[in-house]
Amino acid sequence: MFLIVDDDLAVRTSLRLLLKQAGYPAQAVATPAEALAVVREAPPTLVLMDMNFSLATTGEDGLALLRDMKQLAPQVPVILITGWGSISLAVEGMKAGAAEFVTKPWHNDALLQTIRTVLSLHDAHPADADSPSASRRQLDRQYRFADIIGQDAQLLHVLRNVGQVAPTDASVLIEGESGTGKELIAEAIHRNSQRKNQPFVKVNLGGISSSLFESEMFGHRRGAFTDAKADRVGRFELANGGTIFLDEIGELELASQVKLLRVLQDRTYEVLGDSKPRRLDIRVIAATNRNLAEMVQQGRFREDLFYRINLITVRLPALRERAADIPLLAQHFVDQLRATYHRPALKVGARAMHWLREQPLPGNIRELKNLVERAVLVSGKDELGPEDFQANAQRLPARAPAPGELPTPGTMTLDELEAQMIRQSLAHYDGNISRVAKALGLSRGALYRRFEKHGIPFDE
Repeated sequence: MFLIVDDDLAVRTSLRLLLKQAGYPAQAVATPAEALAVVREAPPTLVLMDMNFSLATTGEDGLALLRDMKQLAPQVPVILITGWGSISLAVEGMKAGAAEFVTKPWHNDALLQTIRTVLSLHDAHPADADSPSASRRQLDRQYRFADIIGQDAQLLHVLRNVGQVAPTDASVLIEGESGTGKELIAEAIHRNSQRKNQPFVKVNLGGISSSLFESEMFGHRRGAFTDAKADRVGRFELANGGTIFLDEIGELELASQVKLLRVLQDRTYEVLGDSKPRRLDIRVIAATNRNLAEMVQQGRFREDLFYRINLITVRLPALRERAADIPLLAQHFVDQLRATYHRPALKVGARAMHWLREQPLPGNIRELKNLVERAVLVSGKDELGPEDFQANAQRLPARAPAPGELPTPGTMTLDELEAQMIRQSLAHYDGNISRVAKALGLSRGALYRRFEKHGIPFDE
């Protein structure tokens, strides 16, 4: 039995009728007191509740009801119903334990899909940190993970969660450093989902400027703007019925984030030059190598969009966190290269495998793959030793350390580190020499001498 909590009789009536037609019996009440009485007597399967029960429309009474419900029946999923202008209130509800939120006026199909997704997640019993992990062989019998190499416990935990949430339509946020295989995980989610026979559309949001966002994502009609010489099908339309993979979502500009939120919330969009709204039936998977929670605090990423895309969060471990998988990956790449270059005797020696396991590999799987291929192409030997990888590793460009991070010892000299810091400071202060010198604790004269030393161009 579902529970509907809303002080509007029309809303209660329409929701009960919709749920009844969909095969979900429901009870409807008008006040928080009635709702809590029902939950105390017999916890419902799911709760649909409004956020406002007073003229103040602050939502405080709704948040209080949500907190009380979560104390009485923490296992019961709650879907919040709110107006578009009160999404910030819904975000507060998500923080307080709500499973999802929908906005008024809702679309019946979208609401029912949200309900099915929440119920599926509730029934899936996501992997518990204390539960024994399934073996890789068991996971491969149950799911399709053929392209994902590794047996590390952290990876198996990820794969188990992926297998459990894939059949649902829940939005998934994949976090991890560059090169950890986020796209492979997104493909695995789609391949193990109910949408596996529908399109899987990849979009690199880091490569789309704000001015091109609508045309790229929603499409346009011929003549919609100056350079629109022909109709263009947008990425959302291409993905309709299937899955859209929004890669590098942390790079999306704020103006475009608002437009994306509207689409993900309402599941509707308009093609540029055509005012007729179009409905979407898609599953959304996003990925980032950034810390979106920190970006939200810094005002660089919308909090409401953050909560919309991360109903489920999957964090991929860096390769250095699962070093035991490095030999398996290296062998996998060698097997591919053996076929590609017709070198059946190609292999990696035991000493070389040991050396690879000891490397930090900040570029993760992508760096390992490049390193193996370089060694194969340059050495010309059938059995690769540590010296073949060492010679090619020295030619790989050093990864620039992230803000607040020191480079790995041996990857950068003090002079190189000093030059990098000066260049970063010049960019940060827009070339203002006085501010750069002050920030670095140098006089202007000392800073000029370092410009000359490192060959850094500057304007007098």
